[in-house]
Amino acid sequence: MSNIVLFALALIPIVGLMIALGVMRIPAHKACTITLLITVILALLVWKMPALLVATAALEGAVIGLWPIMIVIVAAIFTYNLAVHTKSMETIKTMLSGITTDRRIQVLILAWGFGGFLEAVAGYGTAVAIPASILASLGFDPLFAAVICLVANTVPTAFGAVGIPVTTLAKVTGLNVSILSFNVALQLVVFIVIIPFILVMMTTKSVKGIKGVVGITLASGLAFALPQLLVAKYLGAELPALIGSIASMGVTIFLAKRMKKDESVSSEKQTISMKDGVLAWLPYILIFAFVILSSSLFPGLNGILTHVKSSIPIYLGEGAAPTTLKWIATPGVLIILATFIGGRIQGARFREMISVLGATMKQLKKSAITVVSIVAMAKIMAYSGMITSIALVLVQMTGRYFPLFAPMIGMLGTFVTGSDTSSNILFGALQVEVANSIHVNPYWLAAANTAGATAGKMISPQSIAVATSATGLIGSEGKIFNKTVKFCIGYVSVLGVLVFVGSLFL
Repeated sequence: MSNIVLFALALIPIVGLMIALGVMRIPAHKACTITLLITVILALLVWKMPALLVATAALEGAVIGLWPIMIVIVAAIFTYNLAVHTKSMETIKTMLSGITTDRRIQVLILAWGFGGFLEAVAGYGTAVAIPASILASLGFDPLFAAVICLVANTVPTAFGAVGIPVTTLAKVTGLNVSILSFNVALQLVVFIVIIPFILVMMTTKSVKGIKGVVGITLASGLAFALPQLLVAKYLGAELPALIGSIASMGVTIFLAKRMKKDESVSSEKQTISMKDGVLAWLPYILIFAFVILSSSLFPGLNGILTHVKSSIPIYLGEGAAPTTLKWIATPGVLIILATFIGGRIQGARFREMISVLGATMKQLKKSAITVVSIVAMAKIMAYSGMITSIALVLVQMTGRYFPLFAPMIGMLGTFVTGSDTSSNILFGALQVEVANSIHVNPYWLAAANTAGATAGKMISPQSIAVATSATGLIGSEGKIFNKTVKFCIGYVSVLGVLVFVGSLFL
């Protein structure tokens, strides 16, 4: 069978899923289940993958879909639901209103700054689930809250979860991690400045919506972009998004308070004491502390916690590696522990918290089906060779113009797998191989895979499942996909041009 035919057949699950979500508006848990079945049939009949290997590949995907991915979604929504139950969310809303009542700036603080921070320290959907749920509680339209957080959760994912996507890419390609980090940051710097403006205009549904907040929006972007660029160049992959997001939040909140103080008409507001404020935010403060302390930034504690794990051989194919499940040092578990401790200090009884957790799990049944199906599909596509078939033909078709499409391959990897890291594992070595064959800087094309992968986050069914879970919109995945896909296409197209132009000079 020719490569072109295999290419066309391999695209069926991807194109079919896009049509099911975006055109037919089939709920994600049904669309992903159907697409998984189609992928199984193709793997068996076209790629001649033995049934046992198809089954074990799907099982590996299902296990990873539940742990660590689904546990993070449950944890994030549990934190929010408990905050509603204990009434601390009302205090949080009052405090945020105390900083600013301007919805454009609230989006910059929560979706952009706070979301970027959560992505930097935890990843796995926390950056969408937690800010989206808070925005919805502030009175934002739930559909808007879901979409805005998906668009915001793009560029921070390159250095998400303390730099795992880039450090993994460096390992699979053999490239120097510091040089690679700088190339990734360089490709994303323009987008980090532009996206806050897009978020503001999305909030007001008008280009004119930027009026009056140009300065704070520019500052919010630059405060993220410049520290990330410098940290990536001189310190490597672990800290760029973390330091960038904290700087952005700090600058945005500082300027927002200055703007509020300068307003000629002051509105009456309820004052929140420092004690009540800290108590309301305590679960989130503990989440921050737990995730940071258990990360690679603290290697001693990280080593102890990561040692509590199980390695289970699931996929039985050639070159298979055991699936490792970390039982403590995974964001979902840390978030749940932080929420239980914070909730107890807030006065919630253990029985109440268990009840809220149980209700949260029941609420997310359809999301679990979506996540398990899409990750199982991704594993089958990767192990069977479908994804390789797509990538190789794209390389053959584009030739020396490949850099123009390099980010698209990264985006495709994230759309299928829901993970920048997985996209880099799938396509990182391919990008370097092509770069060497067409005499382009391999660091530049490897970085393009990561940068392109960030675009895929906003349309990945896995990410959309997180957003719908957080905002109570399960079943509306098609609406969200249709709103984010246009941003994704524009993003990856502009990035492709930048990568191609850069490849001519670097």
